[in-house]
Amino acid sequence: MINELKERLRILDNDEDRLLENIILQGEEELNALTGVELDYEKKGPARSLLLEYCRYAYNNALEYFESNFSKEIIRLQLSVAVNKNDE
Repeated sequence: MINELKERLRILDNDEDRLLENIILQGEEELNALTGVELDYEKKGPARSLLLEYCRYAYNNALEYFESNFSKEIIRLQLSVAVNKNDE
């Protein structure tokens, strides 16, 4: 995941790897809290896409805009999680 994030942010060196790892963990915690479940970020899909966007916003010191700019995607993810819970 870190290599995909570095590519997205156009970071070529390894100087910021520790920062990026912390941002990824923070993003996972935030998205898990928003959905109420532990999401799978390894497979491609909405959870992974939102995590990468969260990380982009965090890296650029713009987290205050993340939820409002991605509210539709967050709601879709929450609904998907709720549907999957009901199917179990």
